[in-house]
Amino acid sequence: MSDGKKTILVTGGAGLIGPSLIELLLPRYRVVSLDNYSIGSKKNHIAGAEYVEGHTKDIETLLGHEHPAIIFHLGEYSRVEQSFSDLPKVWESNVHGAFCVFEYWRKRKTKLVYAGSSTKFADGGMGRDQSPYAWMKASNTELVRNYGTWFDLPYAITYFYNGYGPRELSTGPYASVMGRFKEQYWKGEPITVVAPGTQKRNFTHVEDLARGLCAIGEGGQGDDYGIGSPESYSVLDIAHMFGGKIEMLPERKGNRMESVLDTTRIEHEFGWKPEHTVREYIDKLKNS
Repeated sequence: MSDGKKTILVTGGAGLIGPSLIELLLPRYRVVSLDNYSIGSKKNHIAGAEYVEGHTKDIETLLGHEHPAIIFHLGEYSRVEQSFSDLPKVWESNVHGAFCVFEYWRKRKTKLVYAGSSTKFADGGMGRDQSPYAWMKASNTELVRNYGTWFDLPYAITYFYNGYGPRELSTGPYASVMGRFKEQYWKGEPITVVAPGTQKRNFTHVEDLARGLCAIGEGGQGDDYGIGSPESYSVLDIAHMFGGKIEMLPERKGNRMESVLDTTRIEHEFGWKPEHTVREYIDKLKNS
């Protein structure tokens, strides 16, 4: 501990959501991040946090000396369509790495907050089997629940809905929809939309996700903490918000059509509501 503060461990602390969570935690806690920077960036470091570079499969070796009060496990492979061609990488992160994190949690009998995926609920529940990523994430939520029961461990399982924000990836194979559209808009290029374009998403700002995570970490227990904006837009809707020419791309496997949003628990227990809208974010980008 430092200055009597409890320690919080955030895996994936240099990615999209981790930095916003760390900013909220730092005034009250000592925060340690574990990230292998496969998608995260050292540009996303937050002053005052401690950063350890490495894979979650090596968590015991790298952080065996730590005894965090809460583990926020955000550091998993997080792309749907790409998971078909990245299968070994997804397995290493979301099965092998996740198991090592769960064992780390079990040995310390601390609290785990697991970042599940809303793909589990898509398309009438069929979404969980539509991609390697979705299946592994859904399976992990079940394993977390079982660990909690088997070993009498405190946990909370959250489900994110399409996070976006200033640290999103805008280029390369792992660029997010919002990041790619943003980059194309700034370059004056056509906005490329994967067919059919009618697939709907609940785009949620990272600051809203981080506020929800923080509340759940400190006071939540159990499953079914959905964190998402109630506004649902198709990918084509988002492209039209940017404006300009739109170019359609071929349909891809794993591209779910509908997401099912349920934020009942977090609203009831913590009064959580999103403070940002995707339209305001895009307007701000266009005027920057």
